[in-house]
Amino acid sequence: MQVETRTLVSLDAIRAAAQRIAAIAMKTPLVRAAFPGISGHGTGREIWLKAESLQPIGAFKIRGASNKILQLTPAEIARGVITYSSGNHAQGVAYAAREVGAKAVIVMPSNAPAIKRAATLALGAEIVDVGPASSERLAKAEELVREHGYVVIPPYDDEQIIAGQGTCGLEIVQELTDVDLVVSPVSGGGLLSGIAAAVKQIRPQTKVFGIEPELAADTAESFRTGKIATWTAEQTSRTLADGLRTQSVGVRNFAHIQAYVDGIVTVTEAEIRAAMRAIVAATRLVPEPSGAVATAALLFHAHELPPYRKAVALVSGGNVDPVLLAQVLTESAS
Repeated sequence: MQVETRTLVSLDAIRAAAQRIAAIAMKTPLVRAAFPGISGHGTGREIWLKAESLQPIGAFKIRGASNKILQLTPAEIARGVITYSSGNHAQGVAYAAREVGAKAVIVMPSNAPAIKRAATLALGAEIVDVGPASSERLAKAEELVREHGYVVIPPYDDEQIIAGQGTCGLEIVQELTDVDLVVSPVSGGGLLSGIAAAVKQIRPQTKVFGIEPELAADTAESFRTGKIATWTAEQTSRTLADGLRTQSVGVRNFAHIQAYVDGIVTVTEAEIRAAMRAIVAATRLVPEPSGAVATAALLFHAHELPPYRKAVALVSGGNVDPVLLAQVLTESAS
């Protein structure tokens, strides 16, 4: 499946999404972060963190899920909705479905973090368990759609999802009008494609980069070769960043990435953990591993990024297991 340029999400669609989701998703702040030797006084550089961890579900996914679900007809709402997710999109769908009174069914991998599973259940969703592969989640969801007639709310490969996530980019450019560089995590590509579409259509000179764990770098390979690459579940499951374990980037998302994104940079597991500590120390924001990869690129891969005066890194989520967070934070003393 190829996506033609004329089908790329428009700025008008993103602006309409922002109005549509305003009562459900919050406008998150940009938090100034002074990282010693990297940003702050005397460096000539400013780093701002887009705190999507402060959303009602603790992650950006509420944007796209709300935009999609709020456009369903009464008949579709009565059928109920279904999605397949390792956690944050599951919560976004469950939250938005509850707002409109729709049943929500979530197909979730067996290795999903317990904190995300519990939060999804608390929002009233029904969970169906499958194995760790993203292909298994999709297959099970399709089976349940055939059986029950649920409406699918895709996690990333959908124009309305992309437009919803693009509202995050819209807010960045509205608040920091002279931003030079925006870095966003990427896995399925919903967030990166939406942000890039918004930023580039408003401020084409701003550079937009996707950041990915090197242990789950299928999008980096896809960007480099110009063809969507698929990694195995065994490969992508190696990263601590559980929100970035998708096996391949979405078709529609990749079309947006090819049109608007300037590059993809990969980071190591040690760099992700160090970035989590740095974010907590500098801002008191609490990032999950997936939410720290963009900051990791600014801290450790500046040589792979363009020069900047003002950069924004997405803290895409903060749903981290307390035990894991404690382990990561105490590593700084070792």
